[in-house]
Order: sequence, then C-alpha cells, then structure tokens
Amino acid sequence: MKVVAALDKFRGTLTAQRACAAVGNACWDLGHDCVEVPVADGGEGTLDVLGGANRTSTVTGPLGDPVQAGWRLSRDVAVIEMAAASGLALVGGAEGNDAMAAATTGTGELIDLALDAGARKIIVCLGGSATTDGGLGAVRAIHAPQRLRGVELLVACDVTTRFVDAAEVFAPQKGASPAQVRLLAGRLERTAQIYASEHGIDVRTIDGAGAAGGLAGALAAFGGRLVPGFDLVADELDLYDTITGADAVVTGEGFLDEQSFAGKVVGGVQSLAALAGRPAGAIVGDAAAEVAARIDHVSLVAEYGPDEATSQAATCVERAAALLLPRLMGS
Repeated sequence: MKVVAALDKFRGTLTAQRACAAVGNACWDLGHDCVEVPVADGGEGTLDVLGGANRTSTVTGPLGDPVQAGWRLSRDVAVIEMAAASGLALVGGAEGNDAMAAATTGTGELIDLALDAGARKIIVCLGGSATTDGGLGAVRAIHAPQRLRGVELLVACDVTTRFVDAAEVFAPQKGASPAQVRLLAGRLERTAQIYASEHGIDVRTIDGAGAAGGLAGALAAFGGRLVPGFDLVADELDLYDTITGADAVVTGEGFLDEQSFAGKVVGGVQSLAALAGRPAGAIVGDAAAEVAARIDHVSLVAEYGPDEATSQAATCVERAAALLLPRLMGS
C-alpha cells in the first residue's frame, strides 16, 4: 500500500519534515510505501516546505534592529516568509514588542532584494507578525514599488480578517493595550484611504487584507493576489496529484480545533483526499472535544500523556501512525 504523509509542524516540538518522517518510519515497519510531503498553511514554516532558505540577508527587524532573514530564490521564483523579517518571535513575543512602533520594513527589504535579483514570481507568506502598520513599512522599503505590478505576486494568507479589523483581532496578541488597539484601528483606516487614493483599490473590502497587520492589503494595493495559504502550498507541491496516486493519507498538526477545518492543513488535506476518494486520518498533539468526530485521528496527549507527547514527540507520532494506519486501510 502507498501512504501520503502530509503533516504540518507541531509548533514547538516538531517541524513538518520530522513529523512526516515519523509517519514514514511507521509505514516502513508496517510494510507500506510512504511519500512524505511536509505542508503548511501559508504562515510560519511555509518557506521550509517550499524548499527552504538558500539566501540570507540583513534587514530591518520589526523594532528597527538588524536581523538575519532567510529567504529563497530558485530560478525566477522567490519565497519570502514575513515572520523571518518582521515576526513577533524576533522581539521576544508580545512582552518585548512595541505594538505601535513595530513595522514591516524588513519584509519590504526582502521583496526589494527579490525584485533586484530578477524574480518574476514572488510568494510572500504571512503569519506570526509583530506588526499592525498596514504594510506601510514594507511598501516604503521597496524602491519603485510599482515594479510589483510587473511580477506575479502571490500573498499566502491563513485568515480572512478585513484590513481595519486587524487591529481589534490581532493587535492584542502583539502586546497592544485597548487604547492602542483603537489608535491602530484609526491608523489602518487612514492607511486604507491612502491606498484607495493612490492606487484605486479599497483594501477595506478585501477578505484577508488584515493578515499580518494589514500587510496583505498593502500588497493587494500593488497588484498582489491574496490566496489561501494551504491552497497555494498544495498547488506548489502538486499535493492533489500525489494523493490520487496513493491508497491513504495521514495528515496532522499540533492542535485540532475549528480552525483546523477553516483554511488550516488538516481540513485542507482532508478535503483533497475526499475529492480523490482516498481515506484520510490525522495525528494531532491534542484535540478539542467539539471537533473530535470530524476526522479519524490519534491525539498524542490523549494516547501518551502531555509529558511524553512533548518530550518524545517524534516517537509518539510514529506510534500513533501505527495505530491509525490499520484503521485507514480497513484492517
């Protein structure tokens, strides 16, 4: 039998590659072939599954300090993960962030470098940002940002939040106080008016424009096409074709909840498997009770306990795959 292992990262414990390799080991022990396809939803980790960084550049971090940001340029396709240049983790999380000052300048600098290097297609992966600047820092860092209209610009989003709503929805997670949230919302409103006046696009009406604190909207104003992150990754990896050539699919991520079926990896892989007529199951770190029946799954916490699920995550995924696969195969 042939199995496709298409898992996302388990945040803080396993990369998508290691999670897929653990399922591959279980398949080997059970006598099955396995095709390992690490996947992501367009946020953090997407660069890794699309080939990984092959360039590193010094750019401006979210609070102005220089950071080393990895990115990818292969042939004429660039892949940029904004978290590498403008991510919340770079400033030590919400506690170390200045929500009003944080800017996407470094992400714009990476885009500028890609344009200078001759990229004809640029994929910008959003998620994990420290910023709510409406993307102004990024577009101001791009020399002649009109050049973006001459390339295929794909913006991978895993949320549908509108531009101005980004302040209320995401800024508290980035360290903003209630008063700062109100100020940031007003600033986004004014920024949207600038984009409408200068580029003729009302980013306030675009679903997903609020991703990464409005960076998605800024890129849309310059001709970028916002696409669901999982769909973009699946297309780039030819995931559906791989699934049609297999007998069963194992997917997974750190936590199974409602969001898992609204643009995240588990729901996306399950949908592709259903379209191909192949059984699919998931291995997850933990699962919310209200979605437990939506996909056949093994919860590492439920099966092995929280300590082992965290400290021995790869081994637990391998053991969980050995439990799940016979159910998917009908034996």
